[in-house]
Amino acid sequence: MNLLDLVIAIPGVGFLIALLIPRKQEQAIRIFTLAVSLVTFVASLGLATGYKFGQAGQQFVTNVVWISNPEIHWHVGIDGLSLWLFILSTLLTPISILISWRFVRNQPKEFYAFLVLLEFGLVGVFAAWDLFLFYVFWEIVLVPMYFLIGIWGHDRRIYAALKFFLYTFAGSVLMLVAIIFLYNRAGTFDYAAILSGLQSGKVTLTHGEETFLFLAFFIAFAIKVPIFPLHTWLPDAHVEAPSAGSLMLASVMLKMGTYGLLRFCVPMFPTASHENAPWIVILAIIGIVYGALVAMVQPNMKKLVAYSSVSHLGFVVLGIFSFTQMGFDGAVYQMLNHGISTGALFVLVGFMYERRHSLAIADYGGVATVAPWLSAVFLITTLASIGLPMLNNFVGEFLVLQGTAQANFEWTIFAALGVIFSACYMLWLYQRVFFGQTSDEVKHHMPDFNAREWACVIPLVLMMVWMGIYSQTFLPAVSETNAKILEQSKANTALQVSLPRREPNAGLTLAAGGHIHAH
Repeated sequence: MNLLDLVIAIPGVGFLIALLIPRKQEQAIRIFTLAVSLVTFVASLGLATGYKFGQAGQQFVTNVVWISNPEIHWHVGIDGLSLWLFILSTLLTPISILISWRFVRNQPKEFYAFLVLLEFGLVGVFAAWDLFLFYVFWEIVLVPMYFLIGIWGHDRRIYAALKFFLYTFAGSVLMLVAIIFLYNRAGTFDYAAILSGLQSGKVTLTHGEETFLFLAFFIAFAIKVPIFPLHTWLPDAHVEAPSAGSLMLASVMLKMGTYGLLRFCVPMFPTASHENAPWIVILAIIGIVYGALVAMVQPNMKKLVAYSSVSHLGFVVLGIFSFTQMGFDGAVYQMLNHGISTGALFVLVGFMYERRHSLAIADYGGVATVAPWLSAVFLITTLASIGLPMLNNFVGEFLVLQGTAQANFEWTIFAALGVIFSACYMLWLYQRVFFGQTSDEVKHHMPDFNAREWACVIPLVLMMVWMGIYSQTFLPAVSETNAKILEQSKANTALQVSLPRREPNAGLTLAAGGHIHAH
């Protein structure tokens, strides 16, 4: 057992132990699950410190037989694509426990146990290199989130939980069919072996089979992202979920979809990926613009932030299907940025709901007068979300737009509208909630941050600034792995650059990797 196995095991064992704690010992349950999540986070930092930068392949690998017939392996490892998403999951779990500390009174034992189980599933998804094992972790994540929404959610929680479950499960079934098909063709569930077989020609697929498999995986991942028009479950789930559920759903669970697109769809099915890219890009751009426009007219704070997620994750999908190094790097960085900044928005909206017991924007106004620190942190998070330079989202959006411009500049023009619209709806939200006349309800029910709340928001604010100023902490590992994915999929997009020419037929071709070829 190496460190990665240990980090995955801690929340799994913690969940089982939490079930044994007597239900009456509510404080003991809170303290235990918080301790489990903090130990998991600290242990996961060892993966970052022990990670060998400069190597694009798997690290911290364990590959042993789990089930002999059919042969399923416990094959886990991390690379530059999964490293930071893995750590993001372990960072946000203790924050999700802390933000729920005082306000979950109904069945707290099950609530906190489900949060730890959710962490177990999430880290497993980002570490699994066996397709069957990946599917197991993928489904594990679905169960605790269903109950978190359905039991501890708001008024329409049953409707939202069922809609979330049915959408996600429908996509999962398609993915399972594709995994079984690949197993019958390749004789193994091992992802690295299947990918090697596809590239070497030992495993062959007809054009129709590749298209079918791509679409089966793609639909499963597209629902989870979610990509327009498969997004309708997301606003309902966010509005009805408790604050911890919204945080984990927005910050990590949605990234399972974009991670799957980049990890599985593009390398395994490169031809189908290229052939289907034009309409996928169109859907991504529609999602960017549509999500922003709908967010602009929302009267509910949580629903506004939920539609902003549809818009922001459209950038991630756009970067992936630009098939450029910058697009890939920006997509992965934007996954991390969205996890921090939008996660922080849901945390802050949750704090305000706990005070005012309303998500309606109209019920606020003048909050800056009575809660200046809350207002300051919300402003920093707002500026990060709209992509202000020196904060995290700017780096990801810039890389995505630059990579997209290399592939097709027209796409960039339309996608850039989303940046403008995001400034409109976020700044308008801030103006209506924090400025203006302070009502008596806000004066009497809106105290400023306490120590527990500061402990939740300070790590997120520090990450927004750190990722905006010193992106090279994170990007080298990401770039190494993305370069390997581009090489595996032969997805480097050639780019024609018009330059002044000395000879009538002279020209230059600039590859997406930055190499110039004369012809």
